[in-house]
Amino acid sequence: MSALSSSLVFLIQALGGLYIMAVLLRFILQLVRADFYNPISQAIVKITAPLLNPLRKIIPGVGGLDIASLVLALALQIGLFYVLFMLKGFALAGIPLPAVLLLSLKELATEVLNIYMFSLIIIAIASWVAPGSYNPGLMLLHQITEPLSSRIRKVIPPLGGLDFSLMVLVLIIITLKNFIAAL
Repeated sequence: MSALSSSLVFLIQALGGLYIMAVLLRFILQLVRADFYNPISQAIVKITAPLLNPLRKIIPGVGGLDIASLVLALALQIGLFYVLFMLKGFALAGIPLPAVLLLSLKELATEVLNIYMFSLIIIAIASWVAPGSYNPGLMLLHQITEPLSSRIRKVIPPLGGLDFSLMVLVLIIITLKNFIAAL
């Protein structure tokens, strides 16, 4: 593979991955009922709306879940895999759809876990550096992670002012990522 084609593969993989992450973030933000007046939420809505709004006319939500965004993320991930396989010189006929579907599902699950893990790490670092500060990004990360953190706090309450829920969640996420990688 030439330097130009490897650079093109990297660029497509990075941009495609960022857009898929934005679609997954939109799903998560709706799932946790985050503040959609937050400027970061508004940016995610504007970025994902061109592809997601037409799909919502076909695929309705079910039980408060935005199924259209999950379908879009899966379709984009499958398309990304096929484009990357083509750029790397594989024939499309030689790549079975079930294998790509499984790879895409694994990748999306790993991406959701990465979103949560990095959110928790950023929250932990921010609590040391600037405790109690208001930042739209931090507020959004708190809204994303609080439903899970509060469940852990019911089992392991803060001890001596230290909240171990974030550490427990990171350990659970790493375990899940290892499990998914082993599949």
